[in-house]
Amino acid sequence: MNFTRRRGAIATAITLGSLLVGLAVTLNIAWIVNNEARLAYTILGVILFSILVAGVVLNTVFLVREVRRNERQDSFLNAVTHELKTPIASIRLYVETLQRRPLDEAQRQKFYSIMHADSDRLLATVEQVLKAGELGQRQRQQNRQHLDLEPLAADCIRITLERHHLPPEAITLDPVPGAVRLRVNGIAEDLRTAILNLLENAVKYSPNRVDIRVALAITNYTNAALTIQDHGLGIPERELKRIFKRFYRVPGRYEIKIKGTGLGLFLVRTIARQHGGSITAASKGANQGTTMTLTLPLAQ
Repeated sequence: MNFTRRRGAIATAITLGSLLVGLAVTLNIAWIVNNEARLAYTILGVILFSILVAGVVLNTVFLVREVRRNERQDSFLNAVTHELKTPIASIRLYVETLQRRPLDEAQRQKFYSIMHADSDRLLATVEQVLKAGELGQRQRQQNRQHLDLEPLAADCIRITLERHHLPPEAITLDPVPGAVRLRVNGIAEDLRTAILNLLENAVKYSPNRVDIRVALAITNYTNAALTIQDHGLGIPERELKRIFKRFYRVPGRYEIKIKGTGLGLFLVRTIARQHGGSITAASKGANQGTTMTLTLPLAQ
């Protein structure tokens, strides 16, 4: 219902803007016809007409952008609400079960394990929201140090495998060509967040089979490139640049089947830029997998 209303608001804004532009054109033509013998009035009319049309067009563009921004924010709030309520409800259910029913030790340990996983999910959501606010407010320059990307990537892979209970072969790290050490100057906590978010996305959007390949290489002699390739749902070509916007999620079946806050890739892009690097996405289309490439300048 909200989606339909917003689409209606966008259509109304565009229609109203078109009508106003048409009215302005009509009035300007009438002005020129009535004052064709007066050159000064004609020039004045053209100038005022141009200003009026530009104002109407800008107002329509800003209005459409605001509607779409509100749509993304509402989607984000709904997603965060779900991501917070689901683990809380699960933890509460298992706590009540443990209080009311006598259980053997094996069942108790199983419940504890599920509750621990739910608490990790809850903590990850809260940390992601806090990190988005922190990175969006200021440039982080403190605590920068020389970091070796290969062990950092390996540790992030280990965390992701444990978090999702995956076998070791689900995520593989290719050896660095030439056995060189790729060092970058950055904040370890932020780069870890970026790599973990990329791996989380790759796992999340591989619902049928998790088969992820991670590779490190030197590009253009001065940059280190971390590539994460999955064989999951893929991304439509028209969405490849939009996915890094704050709160943005690919519309359609992706948003229905797979939950998220729409902040993960925004965090990756923000961290990459603050380290003088970039993040790009490539995909051949639906069900063709996705390749994410995080590029960072090598430390001098």
